Amino acid sequence: MRAELRVEVVLALAARQEIVRLRLAEGATAADAVRASGLPATGLAIGIGGKRVAAGKVLQDGDRVELLRPLAADPNEARRRRARRRG
Repeated sequence: MRAELRVEVVLALAARQEIVRLRLAEGATAADAVRASGLPATGLAIGIGGKRVAAGKVLQDGDRVELLRPLAADPNEARRRRARRRG
């Protein structure tokens, strides 16, 4: 009997967060979890623990797979603009 993994796939939007809990076969990848979740992932990166990972990353039991949206602005550039405005 093959072991199962329990994972979550999360998509955080501006107004809400969608979480899909899944049971996948041992050896499943991040891409497998995203596909099984049914969440829209086109153009989004995949992360675990807030860090970007490859789609082929093999999951561990309890992993939280995150669909990462592109940043609206570069955080370093935004900080520089705020500092210039403060003078």
